[in-house]
Amino acid sequence: MPTTATDTLRKKSTEKAVISGGHLVAKALKAEGVDTIFTLCGGHIIDIYDGCVDEDIRIIDVRHEQVAAHAADGYARQTGKLGCVVTTAGPGCTNAITGIATAFRSESPVLHIGGQSALVQWKMQGLQDLPHVDIMRPITKFASTVMSTERVADMVSMAARECFNGGYGPSYLEIPRDVLDREIETKNAVIPEPGKYRASVKSIGDPADIEKLTDLLVNAERPAILYGQQVWAARGHEEAIALLRGLDIPGYFNGASRGLLPPGDPHHFDRTRRAAFEKADVIVIVGTPFDFRMGYGKRISKDLTLVQVDQGYNMVGKNRDVDLGIAGDPGAVLGAVLDAANSRLKNDKRQKRQEWMQELRAIEIERTDKLMPLFMSDQTPIHPYRVAWEINEFLGDNTIYIGDGGDVVTISAQAVRPRAPGQWMDPGALGSLGVGTGFAIAAGLAHPDKEVLCYYGDGSFGMTGFDMETANRFGVPYLAVIGNNSAMNQIRYGQLAKYGEQRGNVGNLLGDVPFGTFAEMLGGHGEEVRDPNEIGPALRRAREAIAKSGKSAVVNIWVDPKEYAPGTKAQTMYK
Repeated sequence: MPTTATDTLRKKSTEKAVISGGHLVAKALKAEGVDTIFTLCGGHIIDIYDGCVDEDIRIIDVRHEQVAAHAADGYARQTGKLGCVVTTAGPGCTNAITGIATAFRSESPVLHIGGQSALVQWKMQGLQDLPHVDIMRPITKFASTVMSTERVADMVSMAARECFNGGYGPSYLEIPRDVLDREIETKNAVIPEPGKYRASVKSIGDPADIEKLTDLLVNAERPAILYGQQVWAARGHEEAIALLRGLDIPGYFNGASRGLLPPGDPHHFDRTRRAAFEKADVIVIVGTPFDFRMGYGKRISKDLTLVQVDQGYNMVGKNRDVDLGIAGDPGAVLGAVLDAANSRLKNDKRQKRQEWMQELRAIEIERTDKLMPLFMSDQTPIHPYRVAWEINEFLGDNTIYIGDGGDVVTISAQAVRPRAPGQWMDPGALGSLGVGTGFAIAAGLAHPDKEVLCYYGDGSFGMTGFDMETANRFGVPYLAVIGNNSAMNQIRYGQLAKYGEQRGNVGNLLGDVPFGTFAEMLGGHGEEVRDPNEIGPALRRAREAIAKSGKSAVVNIWVDPKEYAPGTKAQTMYK
């Protein structure tokens, strides 16, 4: 092939005896396996862009830094690699805080690189100067200023390493403008060599504890396992699935672990967790904390053996005593347990487990039957349970489902069953609204061969929906489905319950917005749906339109504002 002008420029760049801080950032990111950064431009950070061009790192520029941070988080979740967001100083950093905090609570490995005023203007109140490190420290695993150009690449590798230390999470680096722009002799730069400054994170913990857990599972008659976010994040899903099947154990799933087993798999359970946790003799919790979603561990019977496996030593036994705790990589631990079991499960125990799973399956069927009238409701305004059912019916084997909202998305979890690992994305424990657009962009970039569907509430779509234009611009269109009740309905329920009709609607009602026209404004397909029988056909028309136009589509479904998720009505804060 002939040499292009770009090839010549890149060759000259690599032959330089000097290198700038921005180019050192790019080299260090490349060494970390980063192939994409998410950003919104600013004068403090443009030399990083120049370096990324030389290193063939893709630059995805968005309209709001919150979306950039969510996209970096989503890219980490979808690829299993380090996500990276680059923001300018001041408001560039503060706009990204929600996305970084979401990654922090979701244990997602994201490196946030931010600009700062020049060191020579230190404490002089320069343009967009803020104490970024102090602000970011509580919501990151590592936060620091880079004080010299010679250390730029070294500090990037240090921050990246911390993202994978124990439970995953974000790191923050601020780089002053003069440190970033300054050129130094390449030989004076500290550039760690890829593959020579990392230890394996695939620890099994104490081998004696592997034996203890193996004995517990081999001897149990009614075991159950709950898999959480870490199982998928650490790509331990194959070992997790093999353990369920190899030892005949019912599996439950939350967060990104939804979809590890397809619906209909004999070891997949989702409506009987409370019943299982009351009747089991051994429960193993893998890769999810005893936080509010788990009732801080108090919902688990004390008359059983409880085991917790977590990447972070600090999370084992937090909020709830455990009989056995193992700090290690989920996949490595589960794989070691299955190897140690080595056909030790006796036929009588396997028979007991088959009976145990049949008991749970009967309860699953009974509870599904009770929900079917809601799933098939023909009422108007449309019942949100009907929307959830129709979305699940619409999903393909390669559809990535993203939930971004309050009550409508909470309800969707009652019906939506992703067909494969990695095809469920939600905000995680922080409960952030507005994650969906960044997640959708990231999912499309990571998996251009897959369909992406994001189900929003109308409130959450209004927060970040304009970056749908970014998705179109970079060739990753997606289907936005909006459950529109013209309210922040999850909070509205609590206000109505506490203050009554006269004051319960204060600060939570939104306008009636026909969001279908938003997609049309961007050159895509939009529809308004008010008849429940039109949901399925509208979704299929949107799919066809995306394939034809290459633009995102919006299906705006008007749902009943008087319907709420069971969890919303049960919240103790509303009592």
